[in-house]
Amino acid sequence: MVFAGVDPLTGSERRLREVCETWDQAEVALTKLQRQVDEDKHPKSAITVAAAIEQWMEVAELEETTRDRYEDLIRLYVLPAFGSMEAGRLDAELLERFYARLHRCRELCKGRPLRGHICRPLSTSTTRKIHYIIRGALERAVRWRYVGVNVAAMAQAPSPRKTRPDPPSAEEAAELLNDAWRDPEWGMLLWLTMVTGCRRGELCSLRWRNVDLERANLWVERATSQPRSGIQEKDTKTGGQRRISLDPYTLDLLREHRERVTRQLEALDGRLDGETFLFSPAPNYSEPRRPRSVSQRYRLMAVRLKLRSTRLHSLRHYSATELLAAGVDLRTVACRLGHSGGATTLKVYAAWVDQADRRAAEKMAEIMPTVVPKPRAPRGPSETIAASLRDDIASGRLQPGDQLPKVVQLAAEFTVAAGTAHRAMAALHAAGLITVTRGNRAVVAQPRLRESGGSVVCEPA
Repeated sequence: MVFAGVDPLTGSERRLREVCETWDQAEVALTKLQRQVDEDKHPKSAITVAAAIEQWMEVAELEETTRDRYEDLIRLYVLPAFGSMEAGRLDAELLERFYARLHRCRELCKGRPLRGHICRPLSTSTTRKIHYIIRGALERAVRWRYVGVNVAAMAQAPSPRKTRPDPPSAEEAAELLNDAWRDPEWGMLLWLTMVTGCRRGELCSLRWRNVDLERANLWVERATSQPRSGIQEKDTKTGGQRRISLDPYTLDLLREHRERVTRQLEALDGRLDGETFLFSPAPNYSEPRRPRSVSQRYRLMAVRLKLRSTRLHSLRHYSATELLAAGVDLRTVACRLGHSGGATTLKVYAAWVDQADRRAAEKMAEIMPTVVPKPRAPRGPSETIAASLRDDIASGRLQPGDQLPKVVQLAAEFTVAAGTAHRAMAALHAAGLITVTRGNRAVVAQPRLRESGGSVVCEPA
């Protein structure tokens, strides 16, 4: 037992204890505990993991939607596992085993599920969020001197899985728009999503002052979020603003949409101005659409049409993929999507496009040089002898029916063993250039004649 100071929360003395079986083990443990106190790596208080996380959430700067998500993860996964545990008793092994079990089953079953239970693994991204919460809370607890070391910083977070975007194909996109355009406003929203690649919150926040029909520009300045406290308007995800150019056909669709909105507002004794929303569930277009409602409506439509992906975000993938496949440079595509650089665009949003890959293969075929195979040089003495005799036959120095030198003569001429010369003769015989009969010398074979394309072709026997 080692004195470790006074608890700043309760004012009571803190003592580190460890039970050992022998005196020698106790001396080793005593030295270890004293070193922890000397190096300031011991728990400073009996603060629990739940209290540490609660205090971290009070000072953490988070978006409201992110805070809501973190509160759900803390309630569902962190508090049931570690809520009542002292923060100083956590270690890297315990955290890594906890993450591994979440990847097997989010309900932390013991591998032998009860009847009717189906294991549903937690996604890697969600597990990494849990790790970020615990690590951030313990880091703040170290700074406030509640614990001596942040063990979560030593634990290895799950590696992020490779993203596999699955945007709709051209046929699926056409079917999607044809079905959506039965409601012109809904069709216009999905059309803008595909053309501009905007996020759903950015589209819900668009007002008519953001549309410049004369200069063919769309300004993305704000985004709509939907936390538990209600609909809010905030900065975009990256905190910046961007301008997106629009094509003439999209401008014509926007003009038609503006006329519909104008007629509806005039019927309600209102008028269209710069603060009017492009898309709104209210008859007077005074409030934005709810981002979650947009995603839910798209998912129901995608399920009905039996699309591969039911996520509205896949239309953002579609925009990036098609632009890159059409030859638009990466920097321009990244700017349209609102990315700070092209790495995220390529890593996350650009799916494999067969047409672009086919063009790449054809381009590579044009670049590659023409292959002219060189004849292989003879390898070894037997191939050298066979090549020499083959040249004599091809040049006409040895005519069909002429006798070839004896094996012993070839061996003496090329200074090789008789077996080597014999292998050379066997190779010529296998190629049909010579004929060999028992007890006689080998002779050059008579060529066979065959007809090909109206002409007579001579080939070896």
